[in-house]
Amino acid sequence: MMLKSKNLIVLFTTLFLILLGIQGYFMYKTYQVKEREIYRDMNNRLSTYTDDLEDKKGLKKASDDDLQNIFAQYNDKKITQKEFLNLFDQNRKTNRKSFSDYVDNLFKKEGYKVAVRIQYLSIVSLPTKVQLLESPITIFETRNQLVKPGITNTGRWETSSKSTNDINGKLERDNSFLIKSRTDFEILNIKSLVFKELTFLFLSCIAILFSVLMLYIFTVKNLIRQQKQVEVLHTVVDNISHEFKTPIATLKIALKTLKKDYNPETLHLVDRQINRLESLMFQLHKDESGEKLTKIQPQDWNFFIKDLAFTYPTILFDLKNSVDQEIPFDKNLMETVIKNLCENSGKYGASEVKIEINNPKNILEIKVIDNGNGIEKKELKNIFEKFYRIQSNNIHNSKGLGLGLYFVKKIIDKYHGKIDVSSIANEGTTFKIILTYEN
Repeated sequence: MMLKSKNLIVLFTTLFLILLGIQGYFMYKTYQVKEREIYRDMNNRLSTYTDDLEDKKGLKKASDDDLQNIFAQYNDKKITQKEFLNLFDQNRKTNRKSFSDYVDNLFKKEGYKVAVRIQYLSIVSLPTKVQLLESPITIFETRNQLVKPGITNTGRWETSSKSTNDINGKLERDNSFLIKSRTDFEILNIKSLVFKELTFLFLSCIAILFSVLMLYIFTVKNLIRQQKQVEVLHTVVDNISHEFKTPIATLKIALKTLKKDYNPETLHLVDRQINRLESLMFQLHKDESGEKLTKIQPQDWNFFIKDLAFTYPTILFDLKNSVDQEIPFDKNLMETVIKNLCENSGKYGASEVKIEINNPKNILEIKVIDNGNGIEKKELKNIFEKFYRIQSNNIHNSKGLGLGLYFVKKIIDKYHGKIDVSSIANEGTTFKIILTYEN
């Protein structure tokens, strides 16, 4: 049973971890899809505009011939590299504000924070294949700076111009240039946008996982609690006969006595033990006897001790009873208190048990003193717990369920009384009970 439960817990844990991994992977892939969708929308809306910017050949309001002329002058070393690069640098600075404003307004409604950069990667003079650029140059960019491009578009195009001799029509000059460009896009707040779009989905997934986890925890706790209850039930089934050992043994001895010699006192003893068995049964069923209260009489205390002495002839029971009136406590419950305490002393090595019962005004005092093995100090706080048994090595060789002292404490609590215990190892134990009542 225990092994099967452990296997179920391991299986449940494994399946939950698999579910957690699937949900995590699902949310990650959904995030990626949504991110690509946002970038695709941005790219489609910006591509036309950036293509138009590139068609201007990198210079604001510059005609194709002007741009060809600049490339040709730089190629022919008529202008320096610094002058050549300054032209593009000035153009970028001049157009930055208008370019940024356009991009910001285009995505203002969606809340996109977009960064764009357009660069020339290379300018190659044809047909000589001379590279005019040592490194990429930026021709357009927004105020928002790129960190890590989300989308990159590349382009390649050729611009050329030819001149001929007006007299003979012969080709004098061919200015052709192959240009490679790259446009980088990035949405700087893409993470917050995606999470905003997928908030409901993410919260739903987390809620499902949390619900499954709570169900798992509840199931495990319930399973552990049920296992403990089953273990207690098995213990009760295995040991319940020992709790009835004393009255049954007494009845057997009384029966043998009656067979040998009829004695009216023995019949009274049998009657008392039958009542005791009935009382024990009702205690195991939460004291739901349904019978009318039988108040305890002064002589009843003597009968309790006589029964014990009859059952345990090897133990000396010394009773000092100063009660001389009826007391409004249930007789069966008081018998359970006395006999459980005395039997407990006998189980744990006592050869002599002293019982003192006093009855000052509206108070019942009971003392049970034995010379048994005693109880270690660390055990005292647990001895009244249900099913608790002392686990020391010097325990007396006697079986039991651990209900005796539990019943005693339960009865004392029912009457709002007080029970104290003191003990010295290998010397003995003293139980003192005080119960108050009204006439």
